[in-house]
Amino acid sequence: MWQLGGKNFSSRLVLGTSRYRSPENLREAITRSGIEIVTVSLRRQAAGDGNKFWDLLREMNIAFLPNTANCRSVQEAITTAHMAREVFKTNWIKLETVGDEYTLAPDPFALVEAARILIADGFEVFPYTTEDLVVAERLVAAGCKILMPWAAPIGSGQGIANAQALKTLRARFPETTLIIDAGIGAPSHAAQVMEMGYDAVMLNTAIALADDAPKMAQAFARAIEAGRMGYEAGLMPRRDFAEPSTPTLGTPFWKEEKRA
Repeated sequence: MWQLGGKNFSSRLVLGTSRYRSPENLREAITRSGIEIVTVSLRRQAAGDGNKFWDLLREMNIAFLPNTANCRSVQEAITTAHMAREVFKTNWIKLETVGDEYTLAPDPFALVEAARILIADGFEVFPYTTEDLVVAERLVAAGCKILMPWAAPIGSGQGIANAQALKTLRARFPETTLIIDAGIGAPSHAAQVMEMGYDAVMLNTAIALADDAPKMAQAFARAIEAGRMGYEAGLMPRRDFAEPSTPTLGTPFWKEEKRA
């Protein structure tokens, strides 16, 4: 069990809900992976299946994490957050402010300002940010208890672009909940960040666009669980030299007898 925003959860996989082949495909991915939190957007475009999509999510016993996807300004993000709180009846908000159209990197200045305003308005803010340490410090100073740094640009599937920066974030903010969001393309990537001590992984594209989305969701869930268990068990340190698994001390030696 782990705690997020005052609630207890078993699964450390947070699932995005866009780009699935059908609502049924999404339902099966949720069921097979055992996830308990999904991200949702007021701006989701769904031709012909919009009502079915929302009905499906409301039927399932899962928590909603609304987001401010595609917002380009502080005011736009704040307005969207307030609308989401009314619709989904939650003070959770995944705060996104697009700053660059090519990489879709968040605008750090708008992100910090919007986070400060929304926290004052009673929101539990989940800011989507880069691995930048200074931005993370500003967000924590603004009152954020949760950070969602990317591993690489969203939808890229590159995996961990800057492992040392992510390790530094984990070491610098031991009491802050850190959820990797964006750039993860394979279960092995997810296991790697969990082995660093991250609290959870948020995924969408790598699962939704897989040939078998439910099976991929299950694969990620298992990888995340394994990575976390490895971290908690204590990973062996890396060495620059070899060390025998069977030590010399205590090893019996036989002396060949001379024949007459």
